[in-house]
Order: sequence, then C-alpha cells, then structure tokens
Amino acid sequence: MELNDVKETGVLVVGAGPTGLTLACDLARQGVRALVVERADGLFPGSRGKGIQPRTMEVFDDLGVLDAVRAAGGRYPVGMIWQDGKRQGEHRMFDETEATETEPYAGGPWMVPQWRTQEILCARLRELGSDVAFGRELTGLAQDADGVTATFATGAPVRARYAVAADGGRSTVRRLLGIGMTGETVDPSPTLVADVRITGLDRENLHVFPPADGEGFLAVWPLPAVEDFQLVADFEDPSATPDLSLDGIRKLIAKRTHLAAEAVTEVRWASDFRPRAALADRVREGRVFLAGDAAHVHSPAGGQGLNTSVQDAYNLGWKLGAVLRGDAPDALLDSYEEERLPLAAQMLGLSTRVHRGETRRGEATQQLGLGYRRCSLAVETRTGLLEDALQAGDRAPDGTRGGVRLFDAFRGPHWTLLAVGTKVELPLLEEDLVRTVRVPGYEAYGSGVFLVRPDGYVGWAGETAEGLTEYAARVGVLG
Repeated sequence: MELNDVKETGVLVVGAGPTGLTLACDLARQGVRALVVERADGLFPGSRGKGIQPRTMEVFDDLGVLDAVRAAGGRYPVGMIWQDGKRQGEHRMFDETEATETEPYAGGPWMVPQWRTQEILCARLRELGSDVAFGRELTGLAQDADGVTATFATGAPVRARYAVAADGGRSTVRRLLGIGMTGETVDPSPTLVADVRITGLDRENLHVFPPADGEGFLAVWPLPAVEDFQLVADFEDPSATPDLSLDGIRKLIAKRTHLAAEAVTEVRWASDFRPRAALADRVREGRVFLAGDAAHVHSPAGGQGLNTSVQDAYNLGWKLGAVLRGDAPDALLDSYEEERLPLAAQMLGLSTRVHRGETRRGEATQQLGLGYRRCSLAVETRTGLLEDALQAGDRAPDGTRGGVRLFDAFRGPHWTLLAVGTKVELPLLEEDLVRTVRVPGYEAYGSGVFLVRPDGYVGWAGETAEGLTEYAARVGVLG
C-alpha cells in the first residue's frame, strides 16, 4: 500500500446517522479535519427515531440547526383510542411539563422523522465545509501508537488520528474490535414500524388501536410537515414474521382497525425488530471510540435511543477537538467512557421500564436532569451546598440577566467563564478558547464563578476563582 494512496484525516467517523452527523458537525465547527463514511448509498430513509427530547433541542440550538428542526417538526398529538370504529377517549403519552426560563425547550419531545433530522444535520455539515462519503463499507481496522488505518470494500484506505464507531447496533467497528455487549431481550415478540400514506384518519391525533382477539397493539402517527404516517404494530406471537410488503401492511390495517385495506395507498419504508436493551462492555479501545447505538441499544419506548446517541457525540466532540489541537492531553478522552457509560446504562433502564409499563414518559425522559457530578472533570470547590443546588457536573441553565441570554453566550465550541453576582477578579484564560461573561445574581446559579464546558455542563465552580487555573491547565484552556 503506497502512502500516496491513503487519505489522511484527524477523525474517521463511521456511520452517517444522527450520532455520526452530530459529531461531524461539532468537529467541523472547531476546524477539526474529519471524514464521515457511510456504507449505504444515502441517508437512512425511515422515521424510526422521531422523538427529540428537550436536552437534544439544546444541543441542536448550539449546533445551529434549531430553527430547521423546529420547522420540520411539531409537538406530539393527543392520542385517540379507537374501538369498533368509534372514538372511545383520549390518551396522553407524556406527562405534561412546561418550558421555563432555565429550561426553554422543556414540555415534552419534539417530533421529527429521523430521516429529516439527518437531512438537516447533513446540510449543516456541508455548510461547515465537510460532507459524507457514501458507499464506503468498512472491512478492516488497525491501530498503532499514532493512529488508525481503515480499509474499505471499495476506495482508498483512510488513516486517522482517531476513529469513532457510529455505525449502529450491528456495528462493524465494534465487531472488528472484539468488544462485547451485555443485555437482555425486552420483548421476545416482533414489532413492525413503517412509513405509510393512509386515508381515513385525521392528522390531528395519534390513532391508537388497542389489542383485541389475540392481536397486538397498533398505532398510527401523523408525521409533521409531510404527508406520511408512521405505523407501529406489535405482534404477540414471538414466532411471527411481520410482512413488510404493501399487501401485508394492508391486511394488517384491515384486520386490526376499522379501515379498509385500500386505505393504505403507499408504503414508503418498513422494518421489523425485537426490542432489546444492550450496553457495550467498554466504549474505548485505544484510539477508537463507540458512540450511539454502537455502544447502547434501546427499546424505542420513551424516545431515549437517538437522544442518548446525540449526547454521546456532543460529549466526545469537544474533547477530540481539544486533543487534536494540542490543547489537552490524550488522557482527557478517558473521561468519555467515565461520563457516558453510566448514563447510557441509566437510560437503557429507563427505556426498558417505559416499555414494560412500569413508569411513564415524564421528566426523566427529557434528559435535562442528567449530568456528570462526581466525575473527574467536575470540580466543585464550594461547601455546604444543598443537593438540588447547581453544582459542578450539572447542565448549565439558560436565562437572561443583565441583558445577556446565557445560551447565546454559551453557543459555540468555546468554554464560558461565567461570573454570577460577583465582582471577584478572574484569571486570564486562553482568549481563543474561553469567553468571559459577567451577569448579575441569578437564582438558578446563586452567585460565584462557573467554568462552563463547550457541551453546556459546569466543569468547575467556586465562590471565587481560587483554584480555577489548575483546572484550566488540566483541560487545556489556561492562557
């Protein structure tokens, strides 16, 4: 293999799903060279992961795609329960919550078909000067002390400093690395999900058809900003093999609903699966990282899979950027597994409990309360804090004080040195990497000094800035 035949990059991202595209966007805005490769000839065509939780909306705000995501989606509709062709009552899937100053996108998930979310992220990636290489099937992966070499079924090999597996639950990268997954079958029976065109149902409601006569649950969701509906059907027989054809789905509709088979005019995409929950034994092997479904596979109940995956990418992106720029040591990347693996396990448990009806889709599913307290990058120097007080490791709240909206100040790949209700002297940190902001006292923060990470979590907190320079040097932002 000639050196000139090898394409070189900083990060090789394998997989152009929500995880890989989010990571690539984050790296591109930092000026980090990255290459996204995708085995398929185009983006995923289905609606599968359609629920975008409030915390992920905050990520999309930061990445510059919030307006597009809002325009492409809408709130989940109220469920309408049908029995024998008659409306029997309403069903609300989510506990209602309200947006607040500190949590501006709370209130439940925002529904956007997965294919549309990926189109938006891919368009943003191109705006940032990068793109996806489609039709590149990974066949081999080797690493040494300096980098990773990937080979493909077609095309030139790629040499990268680091590689990230964002290639889904059947990850080729995970298999090549020999990393196992530990998990369980959540439901032994299959589920069918399809994007269909259908007549005879309004688009103002989710249409729910409860199980009857040995048949499983069926629901039809109107997807926003398109003419499609998403159909989800459970099968009670574990040996069943769902028929994904137009004729098969028509028969299913006719059997389980009051609609005629011909009401289904088109099947645009269809798939089937058996819900399971599994977690990778580790998410780092040398210079290769696992993210998204390559690291954790969820039941779709509760809408945690796509969102946990986006959060993986958001956590890893700024760390890879800092190391590749030479601002921080490779050891910073160890915090990825430390921070993300426990949260992935927590979200897997939540998804499984929602699937089994043991808990509702409530505040916990919005992911706003997740954080990294007691992890190595969370340094809290104040004492006597109440458990519900903002602490190092927590998500940094939004709000406007002194004419400054905090999410506007945080937006971008920089750190933010935030002084709240104090005039204490602040250390000189790296100007290109840290934005300094002073605001009046704010009850969501109390008062003090906070160094907010590029992913919107408080890294360091203190009543004064004493001790901050040591932390800043460790994460590569000391001036």
